Amino acid sequence: MLLRLLLPLLIVLLVGWGGPSAALASMFHLEGPLPADLGIHGGSLSPCASSAHCARQNWSVADPDAAVEFLASRLEATEAIRIVERQSNYLHATATSSLFGFVDDLELLADPVHQQVQARSVSRLGDSDLGVNARRLEWLSTALERD
Repeated sequence: MLLRLLLPLLIVLLVGWGGPSAALASMFHLEGPLPADLGIHGGSLSPCASSAHCARQNWSVADPDAAVEFLASRLEATEAIRIVERQSNYLHATATSSLFGFVDDLELLADPVHQQVQARSVSRLGDSDLGVNARRLEWLSTALERD
């Protein structure tokens, strides 16, 4: 009975908004507020308040600035990732999930003093990211190792 009532509404939504992907994207865009702890604090990225929806790593590299530049080019070429802010040693990007439109914030910081890149990926909404942020950092770490 409920399906009979909802089916016409679903058809109108899918057809009226440009097809299934457009309807899902606009119906389920769950962006959430910008985290208050983004940016550089005392020369570092913020620690993760909870590993359930945040991942943070430091990667030892010979040239941190070149590493961040390389990773920026990878991010720019990746669908659903958008660079929001870019400074000489800092990058902030957002990654949006394809189905529900959840937005995660990704930060990279070139730290030449310690010859490392600091990386942090954090979800804006939810209590758990199901490992998405940790996998994103592993993908970037692997890209650095192969370069």
